[in-house]
This record gives sequence, structure tokens and C-alpha cells, in this order.
Amino acid sequence: MEISDRAKAYYEAMLPGQSPALLDTDPEFVERFVNFAFDEVVNQDDLDAHTRFLAILATLLGCQGLEEFQVMLPAALNQGVTPVEAKEVVYQAVAYLGMGRVYPFLKAVNEILKERGVQLPLEGQAHTTMADRVEKGNQAQVDIFGEGMRDFQNSGPEESRHINRWLAGNCFGDYYTRGGLDYRQREMITFCFLAAQGGCEPQLTSHAAGNLKVGNDKAFLIKVLSQCLPYIGYPRSLNALRCVNEAAGQQK
Repeated sequence: MEISDRAKAYYEAMLPGQSPALLDTDPEFVERFVNFAFDEVVNQDDLDAHTRFLAILATLLGCQGLEEFQVMLPAALNQGVTPVEAKEVVYQAVAYLGMGRVYPFLKAVNEILKERGVQLPLEGQAHTTMADRVEKGNQAQVDIFGEGMRDFQNSGPEESRHINRWLAGNCFGDYYTRGGLDYRQREMITFCFLAAQGGCEPQLTSHAAGNLKVGNDKAFLIKVLSQCLPYIGYPRSLNALRCVNEAAGQQK
């Protein structure tokens, strides 16, 4: 078995003293996956490790890779992702994946943080109240997507207007306004949630455009997508690339 020196060094930096899972039972597979994911992919571009691991955590939430999330969260913490940032990724996932899919990840992150001696609950990050969450959430929508989103909560047919209000107050007011991550990071992890779960290409194209508007340019999104490809495979990655290209084309 030939694992490259760069792959070995990267794995040791992620998870000191540990060996890849399945090494004893599936050595040929491990050789190819480790060389690909932890040498070829990570050395493809200059994306920093902190951003890479935020994206990977969001991607594993999106594709429901709980067991791999449990492996990669300690690696992310070892590479500079803070407990607050890790929690914020999981919290925001509820708006895009639903509590039914995120609850096991909430339990997992709590267990891992406790094992590492982190005192829970963490310091609060909320910057809205139940009284102002809709207003501040709509302002977040405007900040990210532009003035066309002003008063979005009051738009649309009356029978479904409450959903637009929920989007402003819950999705953006309850999550995007929180501390711990900035708008660029939040739009990036949303892009990863949507790319990884698949089947929501219209929303993925919209959030690719949102990323572009907050400063995450096309080259950056391709770097993020490239780092997430080992965890979601080629079909969803290629679909996401198409959405990035479409959003970039609309910006011209």
C-alpha cells in the first residue's frame, strides 16, 4: 500500500496518532481514498484549512454523513474551527435540512465537545429577540441579496405569505443574524448544505448568487466545491458546478 507522504502528514495534522478507518479490512480502498482526499484534493488549491473544514462539516450535514461528521468534527477543531463555529454550522442547518435530519448531529456535536472538555452551553450568540427577529432577518436578506428583498416578509399571495415571514424571521432572523460566523461564511455553508442534499438546484443557484454578492466569487465557490467532492461524489458536485456557472452568468 502506497500512501503519499503529503497524505500521511495531512492526516496526522487532522487526527494525531490515529489511522484511517477501514485500514485493516479495506487497504486498497483506503490507499486510493486517502491519497485522493488528503493529498490530491487538499493540494488542488489554496483554500485555507479553516474554511475547508467549515465547508466539510456543512457538507456532511447536507448529505447526512453522521459517522463521517463524527470523524471530521475533531479534525475540524484541531484545524482551528472553534466550538462556537461548529455549533453555528449545525444550528443553521436546521433551516435548510429540518430538525428531523439535524437532531442526530446536535447530539453528536454536544458529545464530542463534552469529550474535549468544552463547557456547555456555549456563550450565547443571538442578536435578535422574538420581537425584532423579522425586521432584523429581513435586513439580513437585504444585506445579502440586495434591495429587492426589502419587506420580503410582506410579499406573495396571502395564503402563503406566512412562509415568507418565516423565511425572514426564522431562517434569517433566528440564524443568519447570530454571532460566530459572518455573512460570507453563512452563505458558504448554506451553499454546501444545498449542494450536498441535492434536489434543490433552484435554491442552490439563488444562494450561489448570494455568495457572489457577499464576496464569495466563482473561483472561491469552485474551490469549496472541490474540497467537498470526496464527501458527496461527482453527480451532486457537477450539479452544483452548473448552478455556480448559472449564477455567475446571471451576474454579467
